Amino acid sequence: MVNNIADAIEEYILKQLATKTDGRVELKRTELANKISCAPSQISYVLSTRFTYEKGFIVESRRGLGGYIRITILTSNDINEEAIYDDMLRKIKDDTEFEYVKSMIDYLVENEMVTKREAELCAQFIFNLYNARAIGIKERTKLIRSVFDTLSKMSLLRKR
Repeated sequence: MVNNIADAIEEYILKQLATKTDGRVELKRTELANKISCAPSQISYVLSTRFTYEKGFIVESRRGLGGYIRITILTSNDINEEAIYDDMLRKIKDDTEFEYVKSMIDYLVENEMVTKREAELCAQFIFNLYNARAIGIKERTKLIRSVFDTLSKMSLLRKR
């Protein structure tokens, strides 16, 4: 039995994913909201809290007419590093806390996308950015994003 709207949304999406052999489902936010009788913002909430890369999912979305939500289950055999880095870059905003950025770095280590040494260097640099008084928030965000962008590019070079 489903206890609340968030559980109903999660259950519906997981059932849809279970029917797909490629581990990917594409949904329309408004259609899903109508089907479950909820607000589209509730779907956004569930996607951002229950379908994260930390939990083994990549969520891509496009708003507006013809918009969609594409959810992909990640497996250890087919982790799409580029998509993970893109997802991380989208989530780094001016109000992103250091602990959240650190959890992203930890994820990269756990999934062998960076070495522990690289992770420590990045974490220390980013920690210093959060504690630097002479740097503005916008500049800090830009620098943190550049760290993840560089890691992404290094990942692509490593594969070649």
